[in-house]
Amino acid sequence: MRVLGIDPGIAIAGFGFVDYIGHKLTPVQYGAIQTEAHTPSEERLLQIYDSAGALMDRYKPDAVAVEKLFFNRNVTTAFAVGQARGVIILAAAQRGLTVAEYTPLQVKQAVVGYGKAEKRQVQEMVKMFLRLSAVPKPDDVADALAVAICHAHSAGISNKINEVTGR
Repeated sequence: MRVLGIDPGIAIAGFGFVDYIGHKLTPVQYGAIQTEAHTPSEERLLQIYDSAGALMDRYKPDAVAVEKLFFNRNVTTAFAVGQARGVIILAAAQRGLTVAEYTPLQVKQAVVGYGKAEKRQVQEMVKMFLRLSAVPKPDDVADALAVAICHAHSAGISNKINEVTGR
């Protein structure tokens, strides 16, 4: 199974493609979609939409996992991130891809085993799980890979449950 993990943002949207075969996680490609500040929001959203769609077309994920927006004190930022999430989810839906959403707490729980883990702990576990030489930068990329790992683990558990229950 190939999973695309996304950490949405209007300035930086981290992405990470991870293959999950058996119990092995393998990084395929990761990076960030970056937009320029002071560019009209509709142009930034179009750039995110086009870039996300092109990545989906090139790397052919089986599923897309997106971090859920949690309450943000800065309402303007929260709206912008919500809009970026929306265009990414739209790009996935137009390609017939399954979209899963995970809260930061769920991601931390799946990757570190503790829902209140520090950002650095999550980054180090991403590095370890994917056997990377360094923590991916910027942080949004490591976060996107963590979302992909979370989905891979969640999907793996769901598949095991379905095998046992005959679903």
